[in-house]
Amino acid sequence: MNIHVSFGEGMQVNAKFDNFTVHTDQPAGNGGQNTAPDPYSYFLTSLVTCAGFFVLRFCQSRDIPMDGISLSLENDWDAEQKLVKNIAINISLPASFPAKYTTALIRSTNECSVKRALLNPPNIEVNAIQAVAA
Repeated sequence: MNIHVSFGEGMQVNAKFDNFTVHTDQPAGNGGQNTAPDPYSYFLTSLVTCAGFFVLRFCQSRDIPMDGISLSLENDWDAEQKLVKNIAINISLPASFPAKYTTALIRSTNECSVKRALLNPPNIEVNAIQAVAA
């Protein structure tokens, strides 16, 4: 995947890939205008929406209705390190959800590729490529 970044007003940083543009900004407390989520919020959102996809596919493959099923993410913030310390993804299930599938649902949800990338982080390299003066 190739993602290209451009800059908007103030603290806005935007990413383009395929036919999509993801807009980011910073909260007013960080000098931004709070016009869009900050990048870290997208990071956390990608984790819970990936888990949501696995919940959806699990239920679809077993003809389990999605009515009353939802997910939420909670996290603890380490103010000293300025990083998330603990993350909990909670799957809310209605009383009608077949209890025999609960463990399998959790196991399936743990296959989320975003979560797996965090558990087995890729190498990340940052390069600066300077144009040659003509």
